Amino acid sequence: MNAVVEGLAALLTPTAMLCLVIGLGLGLLVGMFPGITITMAVALATGFTLTMQPAEGLAMLLAIYVAAQFGDRIPAILVNTPGTPASVSTTFDGYPLARQGRGGVALSLSAIVTAFGILMSMLVLVFLAQPIATFALRFGPFEMFALVCFGLTVIISISGNSLPKGILAGLLGIALATVGLDPITADQRFTLGINELTGGLDFIALIIGLFGITEVLDQVLTHTEHRTQRVTSIGRWLPNRSELRRATRPALQSGVLGAVIGVIPAAGGDIAGIVGWNRAKAISKHPEEFGKGSIEGLVGADTASSSTLGGSLTTTLALGIPGDSVMAIMLGSMVIWGIQPGPSLFERRPDIIVTIVAVMLLATIVTTAVSLIRTSAMARLLDLRPQWLWGIILVFCVVGTYATTNNVATVLQMLLFGLLGLGLRRLGIAAAPVVLGFLLGPLAEANLRRAMLIGEPVQFLTQPISAVLLLLAAGSLLLPVLRRMRQRRRVRS
Repeated sequence: MNAVVEGLAALLTPTAMLCLVIGLGLGLLVGMFPGITITMAVALATGFTLTMQPAEGLAMLLAIYVAAQFGDRIPAILVNTPGTPASVSTTFDGYPLARQGRGGVALSLSAIVTAFGILMSMLVLVFLAQPIATFALRFGPFEMFALVCFGLTVIISISGNSLPKGILAGLLGIALATVGLDPITADQRFTLGINELTGGLDFIALIIGLFGITEVLDQVLTHTEHRTQRVTSIGRWLPNRSELRRATRPALQSGVLGAVIGVIPAAGGDIAGIVGWNRAKAISKHPEEFGKGSIEGLVGADTASSSTLGGSLTTTLALGIPGDSVMAIMLGSMVIWGIQPGPSLFERRPDIIVTIVAVMLLATIVTTAVSLIRTSAMARLLDLRPQWLWGIILVFCVVGTYATTNNVATVLQMLLFGLLGLGLRRLGIAAAPVVLGFLLGPLAEANLRRAMLIGEPVQFLTQPISAVLLLLAAGSLLLPVLRRMRQRRRVRS
C-alpha cells in the first residue's frame, strides 16, 4: 500500500502533471507527422528529461509513447501515409473508408479501439510482470547471459531483411559499448587517448544521432514534393450501433493477440497490426470488404498494434530486455536515473511500477477524450512544409544533447552517430540492434566474465534455464533462414 501511495504522490505533483500534458501534446503531433517516429521523439525528449525526477521524466516519455499511438492514425486514414510504422496496417482499410466519406467514423472508431487495446495490454503488465520477475530472480550469471543473448538475437532476426546485416548491427553496438573503462579492471579501452571517451560513448548522443539526425539527413536527401491528396470531407463522426457491434469481435481477438505479441522482445505494433488485420479477415463474414473499407479490418489492425504497449513494458520492466526500440531508450533513461529495470525492480522500487501504470492509464484516458473531439482542424497541420520540421528537429537534437553534459564533445558524438546512421540506412542496416547491442553489451560481458570466474563454459548447456534460452536464441536466428529457404523452394516449384 505504501508503494501505491508513493507512486501516485510522485505523479500527482504539478510538475509531473505538466510533463504529462506536454508529453501528450508532443505525442499527438509526432504521430501526425509522417517521418517523425515515436523512437525519434522519445530520443529527443530524453535529452530534456534526464535532469528531472524519475516520475516527471517517465510521465513525459510514456505520454509521448501513448499519445503517438492515437496521432499516427490521422495521416494513415486521411492521407494514406502511416504516421509511424505501427499504423501501416491502419491504411489498409482506414483510407478507403475516408474515401467513401466515412473518415470521421474511421477516426473515432480507431481512437476507441486504440484505447481499448492499450487498456487491455495493461492487464498483462499488472498480472504477469510480477510473476515473470519473481521467476527471473532465480537467474544467476549463466542465465542472465543467456537471457541477454536471446533478447539480442530476437531483435536482430526481425529487424531487417538480411540476417547478417542484423548481426553486424548488433555486434557494432556491442563494440561501441566497449569504449571507456573495463568494468572489472578499470583499464582504458579504445579511448585513443581522448579524455572525453574515458567514461564511454554517450548514450543520449547515440540515440539522438541514430534516430534524429539520421532521419533528418535522410529526408533532406530523398525528399520530393509529391504528396497524397488529403481527404477533407470526413462525414459522420461517431459510429452507430451496427458498426460498434461489428467491431466487438475483432477488437477482443486482436487485443489478446497484440498483448501476447507485445511480450515478445522486438515484436512491435507494426507486426501485431498486420497479424491482427489478417486474423480479423479470417473470422469475418465479409472478407471481401477487407482492403476496400472494412470496419472490422480497421478495428483488428488498430487494436492489435496498440495492445502491444503493455506487453512491451512487461518485458522491459520484468527482465530488463527492451520490448522494442522505444523501450530500449526508456531502459537507458531509467538506468541514468539510477533505476535498473529487471527482476529486482519490483522489490526495490515498486513505487516506480505504480507510477508507470498510472501514467499509462491516465495518458490513455485523456488522449482518448482529446481524440474523440473532431480532429479536422488538427489534420490541417499535415499541410505544414517538411523543411520547417527539419529545422525544428535539428535545433532540438543539438540543444537536447548539449543539455545532458554541457559539453560540445557530446554534440560532436551525436553528429558523428547521425552520419553513421545514415551510412547504415544506405546499406540497409537497421539502427535498433545497434542501440540494443550498446545497452545490453555491458550486461552480457559482465555476466559472461562472472560466469567464467565461478564455473565452466559447459555449464551454459547443463543449467536448464540457460540452455533453453540459448536454444531459443539459436532458433530465433535460424527460423528466418529456414523461412527464406522454404519461400525459395516454393518459387522454384
